[in-house]
Amino acid sequence: MAEIVLFTPRAEFDAAANLRGFVEMARDALTVFGAGLPFEHTTWDVTDAVATKAKGGKRERITFSTTATVDDKSPAPMQEPFRSFAKAYVRYMHGLRPTKAIHGRLAALRALEAALAEHGAAPDPVRVDSGVLNRAAQLLVDRFSDAAAYRAGQQLEMLAGFMSENRLLAVPGRWRNPIKRPVGGVRVGKEADERRAAKLPSQAALEALPKAFLLATEPADVITASAAAIMLSAPERVSEVLMLPEACEVREPRKGREDAYGLRWWPAKGADPGVKWVVPAMVSVVQDALQKIRAVTAEARCIASWYEENPGRIYLAADVEHLRGREWLSLAEVAEIIGFADRTAANTWCKSQGVSTSKLEGEGKRVFARFADVEAAVLDMLPRGFPVLDAATGLKYSEALFVVRRNELGGQRGTYRCMIEPVGIGQINTGLGSRAEHGHESVFTRLGFTEPDGSPIAVTSHQFRHYLNTLAQAGGLGQLDIAKWSGRKDIRQNEAYDHVTPGQMLEKIRAAVGNDSQMFGPLAELPQRVMIRRDEFARLVIPTAHTTDLGYCVHDYTSSPCQLHADCINCQDLVCVKGDAEKTTALRLQLEEARSLLKKAEAAQGEGYAGGDRWAEHHSATVERLSQLVAIMDNPAVPDGSVIQLATPNMPSRLTHAPAERVPLPNELRAGVPADIKTLLGG
Repeated sequence: MAEIVLFTPRAEFDAAANLRGFVEMARDALTVFGAGLPFEHTTWDVTDAVATKAKGGKRERITFSTTATVDDKSPAPMQEPFRSFAKAYVRYMHGLRPTKAIHGRLAALRALEAALAEHGAAPDPVRVDSGVLNRAAQLLVDRFSDAAAYRAGQQLEMLAGFMSENRLLAVPGRWRNPIKRPVGGVRVGKEADERRAAKLPSQAALEALPKAFLLATEPADVITASAAAIMLSAPERVSEVLMLPEACEVREPRKGREDAYGLRWWPAKGADPGVKWVVPAMVSVVQDALQKIRAVTAEARCIASWYEENPGRIYLAADVEHLRGREWLSLAEVAEIIGFADRTAANTWCKSQGVSTSKLEGEGKRVFARFADVEAAVLDMLPRGFPVLDAATGLKYSEALFVVRRNELGGQRGTYRCMIEPVGIGQINTGLGSRAEHGHESVFTRLGFTEPDGSPIAVTSHQFRHYLNTLAQAGGLGQLDIAKWSGRKDIRQNEAYDHVTPGQMLEKIRAAVGNDSQMFGPLAELPQRVMIRRDEFARLVIPTAHTTDLGYCVHDYTSSPCQLHADCINCQDLVCVKGDAEKTTALRLQLEEARSLLKKAEAAQGEGYAGGDRWAEHHSATVERLSQLVAIMDNPAVPDGSVIQLATPNMPSRLTHAPAERVPLPNELRAGVPADIKTLLGG
């Protein structure tokens, strides 16, 4: 583990001197990313320090490039002196606050460098001020999606605070991220529809996946379709799926019923490990998926076991085992050992791996390589950390479900017979069509499935998680259950995965009308007094609905406007759904606020303030209705997903108010009132 060294600015130095000291300290004293880190290089390989799971053989690299060229094949480096500061900051902060999302810090640094360089001068970090930071935030908004821009803006705020606190700015100041956090709870409108479409798999994809699962024969297609089947059985992250052990199935006997079936699970983001139980309808699908995956990956596990039991020796398939112990191998024999098609490919491999070749006396033009050199080159290709695949759980390659022979999922290159690799997230997403527009084949293109307009089907592995969470939300599953099912530590994270449409929410409320097991309130009894079908009546009673702070308003605005001016708790058109954590929290906050206001109104009434009695009466009624609603939400006998409507409040109508307003004034107040006004007042 790298030793942490804290930077202490010198009060007697100016910003430029402190900046030089910070860069020197980060370059010479820190060991984050390794003591031998080539600090002066533009690109750093930090694979060993940034431990991200399920990346396959992909290396994790940091490139200190400009924001304008970051996507180029040969990006331009940041200008000095900003580049040295950026390197020092990334290295220092990874020791102080390590993160797997290290590229978010780079995005903030690139935007800040671009904002500084816009005026033509060298981008000197000490010139950063609120104007430069605001311009950097605007560049983030222009480049990224709302959510990504907000996260990068948070990194920019952290960067600004660090520079100010450590006296690295000529004009220190406090700066806040102006990029607003995206609102996830809005369901209606064009933006909500676009966000929903981007987060969920298309209908064509959902229809093509089961067909692809049945038709797939190529290893890449089998792995992709089977992984998708597992992810559609429970809301898993793809990294969690790819870290499953081969022996992942759990069966638990249940009296009088079929055994419960689930998979052993290690959540990727901090939740406790456990068993994810599979719904009965998906059990056979998951079992078939596991069987198909095991058939493809069995040979790779055998190779991994060999290397565990025989360190320092190359694995040879049965038909080439007789070559072990040879001093020299012909290129044809090298091709047989590795798995190449011919001697040309073997010769190319030897050159790329630094294996020297030579001609032997008496063998003519044939080229040979030493067995020991080939063996050393192959052993050098063992995956990083072998024999352990996941250090957090201790999972070995020989025990992993998703381990294949090298290049087995790549159609362009030959499959190695003697080397293995883990399946990576990129391979799964490529198989699902994420790079179809760039010419990479997917399971859909190989099997001839497209969108209705002929465009390629593209799905991301994370869309399955959004899809299952949305099904759970629409079905009324409790928020705590959804969080546990999804492997989350905080139920507030459920909101980002809830894409229930307005129509689906409306149908849920309509379906509860007249069903006293799903609805609580006046609408639960209405069908008992009508002579039409319940679903038809529900459409008459609830033609529409929209979201409020506490639930849903079912008032028909085509017949009349709101009569209570958003005083929802005292309105009979308020409908709440038990289990909605966000709205339940808002309900409790309103109750707390109403109680506080009631105390103030009662105090004003006691002191004789005009109107104090009316305010006390109003707040008392509000507290009573809020308390009733909270009691229902806390009642364990009321299942999550129940639709709740409070009884009609006892509120006086306009006709009740009218006589009171027409009560004659006392005689002492009527003196001096003009005759025409007296007539209007009733005599």
